[in-house]
Amino acid sequence: MAASALRRGLLSTVSKYNKKHTLRILSSVVDSSSGFEVFRPRVQCRACGLSGGVQQRRFMSSRPEGKILETVGVFEAVKQHGKYETGQLFLHSVFGYRGIVLFPWHARLYDRDITPPMAESKPEPPGAHGSKEVKGKTHTYYQVLIDTRDCPHISQRSQTEAVTFLANHDDSRALYAIPGLDYVSHEDILPYNSAEQIPIQHELFERFLTFNPAKSPPFTARDTLKAWQEKNHPWLELSDVHRETTENIRVTVIPFYMGMREAQNSHVYWWRYCIRLENMGNEVVQLRERHWRIFSLSGTLETVRGRGVVGREPVLSKEQPAFQYSSHVSLQAPSGHMWGTFRIERTDGSHFDVRIPPFSLESNKDDKAPPAGYTF
Repeated sequence: MAASALRRGLLSTVSKYNKKHTLRILSSVVDSSSGFEVFRPRVQCRACGLSGGVQQRRFMSSRPEGKILETVGVFEAVKQHGKYETGQLFLHSVFGYRGIVLFPWHARLYDRDITPPMAESKPEPPGAHGSKEVKGKTHTYYQVLIDTRDCPHISQRSQTEAVTFLANHDDSRALYAIPGLDYVSHEDILPYNSAEQIPIQHELFERFLTFNPAKSPPFTARDTLKAWQEKNHPWLELSDVHRETTENIRVTVIPFYMGMREAQNSHVYWWRYCIRLENMGNEVVQLRERHWRIFSLSGTLETVRGRGVVGREPVLSKEQPAFQYSSHVSLQAPSGHMWGTFRIERTDGSHFDVRIPPFSLESNKDDKAPPAGYTF
């Protein structure tokens, strides 16, 4: 199943039904004349037997013509309170991929969008970045596995090798990634269940989880998952999330400490940071430039400017509103700060700057044990 086809065609319909009702994807058709797939899912509520129509939407697909969308599973009620358990199957509400929950993280969300009305707010001088104090609130994220069958359909919108580690050898800059590992916010989870014993294709699925029909969800953690989580906790831990919206473009930043390495008789501290840009409006825009300011506790202030991000200049539209990527930064000091802006272009050629919320780079982890990756 092309996960990208589910994201827009179904989600609007899911939200219209009572959360207690279960939804099943029944069928689709193909417009072979255009090379596009036109999905007209008929969503049926298993609780009341009612069917609802879905507005026709078109999606690019590399699948052969005539391929029919197959049933994946049955939607479950979205949890408004509490958390999802290990083994919960889900669809990502923004990127549309299939995944399974490994374990939760309880982060502190610092949301700078709680601002006074526009009529009361005062314009900031050029270069200012707002100095208001933002209080964090607890927010649940999940460590998840992505179904490898869906990776080709999301690779242009979200990196599928974004969770990286420092290598365990002398090269202080060497990194390696765990493909198909992601962090997902609670509100991005659309839970479903499946009768398949191996519903997710990923090399770690059977190492981490086992099928247990007596449980709900019917996938429980193996000892290898528990050991891997405990051993790699300092390098996987998600603790702080920062969010800010400028002119309907929301930027979310999650920093991760990766560890310290010695290079040329000095200590080098490494962080990775995950950034998600999301267009909350209807206007089509494109990211053109990035502008970073990086302050180190050693007293240095570095400015970084460049075209796009990770070699791309993503377009954010109503159909594909989000782009997510990860990058890295190193300092010769145990802590620092980062902030900046993205230059965004409208379709008429005009530009505006979107603020990147300031975030701290902290290294208050135990540096004695190197990351262990997913060796067992």
